[in-house]
Amino acid sequence: MTVKLDKKIVSYKVITPEVRAEAEQVADAREAKNSLDTAVQKMDENVDRPETLHGVTYKIKTPVTDHAMYITINDIILNPGTNHEQRRPFEVFVNSKNMDNFQWVVALTRVLSAVFRKGGDCTFLVEEMKAVFDPKGGYFKKGGKFMPSLVAEIGDCLETHMKSIGLLEDPDISEHQRKIMEEKRAEFESRTVQAKQPEESPYPAGAQLCNKCMTQAMILMDGCMTCLNCGESKCG
Repeated sequence: MTVKLDKKIVSYKVITPEVRAEAEQVADAREAKNSLDTAVQKMDENVDRPETLHGVTYKIKTPVTDHAMYITINDIILNPGTNHEQRRPFEVFVNSKNMDNFQWVVALTRVLSAVFRKGGDCTFLVEEMKAVFDPKGGYFKKGGKFMPSLVAEIGDCLETHMKSIGLLEDPDISEHQRKIMEEKRAEFESRTVQAKQPEESPYPAGAQLCNKCMTQAMILMDGCMTCLNCGESKCG
């Protein structure tokens, strides 16, 4: 068959059996990857809710309310039994005897559940919720951690849950930095007359609030403010 060339030939390449075999291998690998991506189930609004979901319930008891609040987060397991198995939050429920906040609590749980089912990155919800401040003022929970609002504590529960299923990770503190924190804590406690500590507080009495992790664990040693919880330091 004769082929007419209308343009100038600028380069050429001879297709040898080796080149043809390599091209076929690349095409087969690309097709296999596309098939795998299609087969792997991803979280989106088209995923049907199974009859049974795995869930965890967290108890919130604040000093500003008489009744406890129970946060239940149910997870869906995608691609079970495969290398692509993944656990993602699917829905949230809040239960309490206190009906004062019923309307906004129901609205919040429905919005959170809708975002979970939409798919994609949902970890941003933690920072958004923890940044909500109550105009009446926040409170300290057991352990000395400051909560600016009830919404922020729900966000803290969500953060704890996401860490437990692998969606979030704790900030990495090096062994060297952790050793310095332990040495500063021991030296601070040896110099300071120990007053009565807050209930279940693992940090020295007189520790200040850390603006980074919102925990009452910031101490002054050698003219440098250092957090014994997250390692935040004013001296770098």
